[in-house]
Amino acid sequence: MEFPILYAKEITKKFSQPDKTELVVLDGLSLEVRKGTIIAITGSSGSGKSTLLHLLGGLDTPDEGDILVNNDSILSYNSKQKSRYRNQEIGFVYQFHYLMPELTVRENVAFPYLMRDYQKHEAFEKADALLLAVGLEGKRDYMSFQLSGGERQRAAIARGLINSPSILLADEPTGSLDWKTGERVFNVFRELLKERGLTAIIVTHNEELAQLADERYHLFNGKLNQ
Repeated sequence: MEFPILYAKEITKKFSQPDKTELVVLDGLSLEVRKGTIIAITGSSGSGKSTLLHLLGGLDTPDEGDILVNNDSILSYNSKQKSRYRNQEIGFVYQFHYLMPELTVRENVAFPYLMRDYQKHEAFEKADALLLAVGLEGKRDYMSFQLSGGERQRAAIARGLINSPSILLADEPTGSLDWKTGERVFNVFRELLKERGLTAIIVTHNEELAQLADERYHLFNGKLNQ
């Protein structure tokens, strides 16, 4: 029997309110993700999309339920195991690129790999290959502020892939871009994922972009609907 690469099993997440009541953001939510699948999750602001990504990425813990990756519960991990999971198994891409202005594009992309104590030449070789894949090979020695918005986001995608993650989590990866640029970046993103056989969960407000994914869900009242 082949297990899903990721299985969120009836997870619930609550937040305390100033009036001492509890806000239930995710309510017994379940999600099965097969390897090599690109999943899009839509939903209104405040519906819990980012909260869900944080839980799946090991940045937060659900109040109830379990999260299995390759049939292994990440909730059983100690702090060292969880750090390794976030650094080596999960890649993150956010709405804003968060590139470091004091580093070149090449150094920004290589940075997460260097954090794993690999040699600089090896990190730069991987960064160069990814910059070629996203069409930025000619901009590797530029500073991030010298790039356009779409180019910065493509560099952020390359950075999210530098550690060859099993699962890529993307939070509004084209949200700060205009429609035409966002569509172009998303298509580069999708082609790169497909070429590498990677798995991705993308949250977005953009219904048109969501339709380009393999599977699509809508988050409403704490649950996912297809």
